[in-house]
Amino acid sequence: MQAINTIFYIAILIMSVVIHEVAHGAVAYRLGDMTARLAGRLTLNPLKHLDPIGSVILPALLVLSQSGFVIGWAKPVPYNPANLSNRRWGTLAVASAGIIANFAIAIIFALIIRVVVGTGVATDPLIFVLSTIVLVNIVLGFFNLMPVPPLDGSRILFVLLPQRFAHYERLLERYGLVFAILLVFFVWQYLTPVVVGIFTLLTGLAF
Repeated sequence: MQAINTIFYIAILIMSVVIHEVAHGAVAYRLGDMTARLAGRLTLNPLKHLDPIGSVILPALLVLSQSGFVIGWAKPVPYNPANLSNRRWGTLAVASAGIIANFAIAIIFALIIRVVVGTGVATDPLIFVLSTIVLVNIVLGFFNLMPVPPLDGSRILFVLLPQRFAHYERLLERYGLVFAILLVFFVWQYLTPVVVGIFTLLTGLAF
């Protein structure tokens, strides 16, 4: 049963990060940039988005180490900010799109949990799947809000900061993967209570 639960968890994680990335590309497309569409990345086919480290190696390591949570990411959907109708605010919209998509999914499936529990049709397997969808998307939303390259929070931060800080973003991006992995293994544990609290608030379920 544990193995089956892990497979469901990873499958939900992969599809959630795919939706996250497609949301970036879809917003960029709506704002005038066709880069993601031309690259064939406006699709929910996970094979188009998988990243060897973020989608396979890191989740596998977290599962094998029994860390208690699994996080990951997909290949970033490409876009060209120069093609956006408004470069600054368009970049902010594109960077925010994935986070908003994850939180929206969490809210929608949390409402479904409340409905199935309230109507008495809930079963343990159903609650497990729905709860996992909510939890994974809350985690992804908060994880990507972190102001660490290459995460979306970093792009949002530097869009809001004055232009003179732009060179710091390029400097930090050189070590982005290292920062992201350090965040997962050494910082994320301190944010877990916040994630659990939001999960309980949305679903009404004890974690």
